[in-house]
Amino acid sequence: MTFELSEEHEAFRRSVRDFAEKEVAPHVAEWDKKHHFPVDLVHKMGEMGFFGLNAPEEYGGAGEDGDFTSLCVAIEELGRVDQSVGITLEAAVGLGINPILTFGTQEQKERWLPDLVAGRTLAGFGLTEPGAGSDAGATKTRAELDGDEWVVNGAKQFITNSGSEITSVVAVTARTGVLENGRPEVSVILLPAGTPGFLVEPAYDKLGWHISDTHPLTFTDARVPADHLLGERGRGFAQFLATLDDGRVAIAALAVGCIQACLDLSVQYAGERQTFGGPIGRKQGVAFQIADLEVMLQASRALTYKAAAMKDAGRDRGPGMKAFKQAAAVAKLYATESAVTATRIATQVFGGYGFMEEYPVARFYRDAKILEIGEGTSEVQRMLIARGLGLPVE
Repeated sequence: MTFELSEEHEAFRRSVRDFAEKEVAPHVAEWDKKHHFPVDLVHKMGEMGFFGLNAPEEYGGAGEDGDFTSLCVAIEELGRVDQSVGITLEAAVGLGINPILTFGTQEQKERWLPDLVAGRTLAGFGLTEPGAGSDAGATKTRAELDGDEWVVNGAKQFITNSGSEITSVVAVTARTGVLENGRPEVSVILLPAGTPGFLVEPAYDKLGWHISDTHPLTFTDARVPADHLLGERGRGFAQFLATLDDGRVAIAALAVGCIQACLDLSVQYAGERQTFGGPIGRKQGVAFQIADLEVMLQASRALTYKAAAMKDAGRDRGPGMKAFKQAAAVAKLYATESAVTATRIATQVFGGYGFMEEYPVARFYRDAKILEIGEGTSEVQRMLIARGLGLPVE
């Protein structure tokens, strides 16, 4: 069995790479330095159809011509040029569009999806809180029904695409009651941007992902109609777990793009940089490290696209769901940890120049660490994998 991409996927890869090199690469250093979120680029990505790769034609998506593998290809290729741009696409689709597409009512889909799919607007997914990250069950945000309205109070943090000038809505997990077993009932509420009581706090000053839009959010008696409930009441926990399974594969694709960039940059530099009368690529100490990058790249790519193929084959539901969840966790763990190692190796290959911001390896070095944290930490992935093996890990 092979997980090589089809001719159609490879043709799509070339088109995304051409877009990234023309529309992203010339500007990315300046955007990163200024922490600028490029709204115009988002619109161009929308025109290219990147946000609609998983969406039906009725909402402006690719329909049968698109699939999850295509989305991973796009994320990888954008991430190869800049990780911030890659995560903007990943979060816009995986955390913004997909929950509405999967769990939304027809009215909700018709209201939000056309603009989201076209890249005219963005959506966020409010899960993480100051006291509830990996322990998502510790959610403190509450939503109470008051007549025909939900009243939301609480706070979220580290929310991507949540405060840009084109953000239209954020799906927020909140406690909406108590279950019979005494555990909190968690549901998802759609809060449109500009809702009174919905405050977008100033953007974070982050280590990396400087081009990505990331904010803390605060809700103080934020009121929305009762029909802004996303999916079934009390099913919020299951909804965000399913959302994160897909997201882990997409993050793995972003990590593959990072490793590919590190390999490309290292090979080029090792062939050009002269020391002791020849290129540093002659030295085994350098060449062997770059060879390790190739091994990590091939393994990470194979794991990622295996999981993506399982998703496209419908293995994310029914009897195959357990296998898909395991594959997603394995791909996410291996690819993201490899990406962090790859940036360290690439920076070492560049030596002192790798420590200078004018060289892209420095940006990749800063950007990589969050890959081991977002959409489930490495520790969470190991826990999930262990459970998948039947171990009684807590």
